[in-house]
Amino acid sequence: MVTELIEGVWWFELRGVNAYLVEDGDSLTLVDAGTPLSRRAFVRKLGGLGHSFFDIDRVLITHYDVDHVGALNRVNAPVYAGATDAPLVAGDRLPSPSTRKGLSQRLATPFCPAASGPVRSIGDGDTVGSFTAYHTPGHTPGHVSYVSESLSVAFVGDLVRESDGQLEPSPWLLSHDTEQVRASIERLAEELPAVDVLAMGHGVPFKQNGHERLRELADRL
Repeated sequence: MVTELIEGVWWFELRGVNAYLVEDGDSLTLVDAGTPLSRRAFVRKLGGLGHSFFDIDRVLITHYDVDHVGALNRVNAPVYAGATDAPLVAGDRLPSPSTRKGLSQRLATPFCPAASGPVRSIGDGDTVGSFTAYHTPGHTPGHVSYVSESLSVAFVGDLVRESDGQLEPSPWLLSHDTEQVRASIERLAEELPAVDVLAMGHGVPFKQNGHERLRELADRL
């Protein structure tokens, strides 16, 4: 399914994980890249909008996980990722098996294609087009959220997930550090501008009052 969340922002539902396509000025931006098993569906859904992977000008990766980097070898465009996760996205370093999260990432490495385009590290407060990067560690050490006030959208990856209309923090089993998850949610909720769309990696994105929904979650933690 492809859904337009707000003008110029499309939600791709791909085998249990979300990816997004954004018209950011003159640049077509992909946010996250699905699983390796979703590539054909991805091509079909892009075609339905009159696009292909060749049209994408840049990719914003929220974090390194097999269900978020699956099509990066099909996109020959610059890829942006948080400083800690960027070497993993580029295939320059393997995840460390010394932590629960690192071990799961290491086991999935054979299924994670390295990016075809150049991988660029992005830090807290850096900008790409209309987007500002917020370092929101916890789910992974290098997890990044991308916020465009002008487009009224925040892409928060796996920092949170939607379930039955409610936001939940990234769960313990899937997170590098749940205390960092909580701190990142509270910080982002405090600093997030009044955007409408809150788009996460799993679950149904919120199309209105997204900043308020994140604030509500922060208040419950």
